[in-house]
Amino acid sequence: MTAGVVVVGSGQAGTTVATSLRDRGFDGSINLVGAEPHLPYERPPLSKQYLIDPDSQLDLNLRPADFYHDRDIRLQLGRTAVTIDRNKHSVLLDDGQTLDYTVLVLATGTRPLVPDLPGKALRGVHVLRTIDDAQRLRDEMVSSDHITAVGGGFIGMEMAAAAQKLGIQSCVLDIADRILQRAVTPTMSEYLTAFHRQRGTALHLGTGLTEIVGTNNRVSAVLTSTGKRIDTDTVVLAVGVRPNTEIASAAGLGVDNGIVVDNYLRTSDPNIFAIGDCANFPDAVSGRIRLESVQAATDHARLVANQIAGETVDPYLVVPWFWSHQGPMKLQIAGHTDRSDTDILRGDPTLGKFSVYRYTDGRLRAVESVNRPSDHVVARRLLAAGVSPTAEELTAVVDVRSLIPPVAITV
Repeated sequence: MTAGVVVVGSGQAGTTVATSLRDRGFDGSINLVGAEPHLPYERPPLSKQYLIDPDSQLDLNLRPADFYHDRDIRLQLGRTAVTIDRNKHSVLLDDGQTLDYTVLVLATGTRPLVPDLPGKALRGVHVLRTIDDAQRLRDEMVSSDHITAVGGGFIGMEMAAAAQKLGIQSCVLDIADRILQRAVTPTMSEYLTAFHRQRGTALHLGTGLTEIVGTNNRVSAVLTSTGKRIDTDTVVLAVGVRPNTEIASAAGLGVDNGIVVDNYLRTSDPNIFAIGDCANFPDAVSGRIRLESVQAATDHARLVANQIAGETVDPYLVVPWFWSHQGPMKLQIAGHTDRSDTDILRGDPTLGKFSVYRYTDGRLRAVESVNRPSDHVVARRLLAAGVSPTAEELTAVVDVRSLIPPVAITV
């Protein structure tokens, strides 16, 4: 049987698998299936640069169309994978086409959660995941007077920063008592809260959304769990995402907050991998984790491409890192932990340049940095080398670069 790869999902992860295979000399067939009709594109700018300039000609495409043609990567765009037949090694698409595979890669990503609220179908209510979502929102922002972001996570806060840049009044509602509660320390949440409030965004914390009120089928206000009415004409629901696991579950693959894979990103079926936002993989810190990160998607894709191409690989043990642009502020995070028992601050939040070093059970697990890119780079090197300076060492040094052992400098 001629070797063939089918990749379901044309985002960063899926596209990187396809392109990496050709870079490694793989000469079998490659079918890249994408539910959207667009060429594969970058998602991170959709909540940032893409919204800020309505006349922007920002090119989000990961590659031009002829790149895929020249490398014989067959794009199946605007197509949805319906079922997987594991016995026949085939995938059925919604147009009736059947794609045979030797190896199947699931890069199905996530979709936004939409709360079941009165008024959710009104004009002016948005989610932000795809380029079409962003285009609809961008078109409305040109004439919007007030935007309400529901959810104080990365998308909600980036939306608030975009509104600030455009001079649009905005507010953020979050049921938690601090923004980015699941992602950052209280110190970072406190800084970000002050940063956004100083720039004019109203933050309503410990506050849920109970109803979206409409006039003539158009958003006119929101009602909150605290009994407050906020006049607004645009609502962005950014309360989280759900991994797209239905096709995997129907095929009998393990699913638990994502598609369950081993530390080589292989599912319970040896011929099927899962990568990117939809993959739940082993992690030394948390036991298991699912990451929504361009870096993780890219690293997953390359590891899988190497295996398909017949290379010997090590288990996936890459230090994760993330970033978020919110106006002039750049937040970078190296490593991850869902808790920390000691947080050490270096720098001065009042100057907008600082880092928070997070320790769990005496070991450095993650570092959050605001406008300190050098700290971020050092943190990634320390974590990749397994180096955990003591709290005393970290507090005592003038330059954290001195803590990197010589062997880790080139990591």
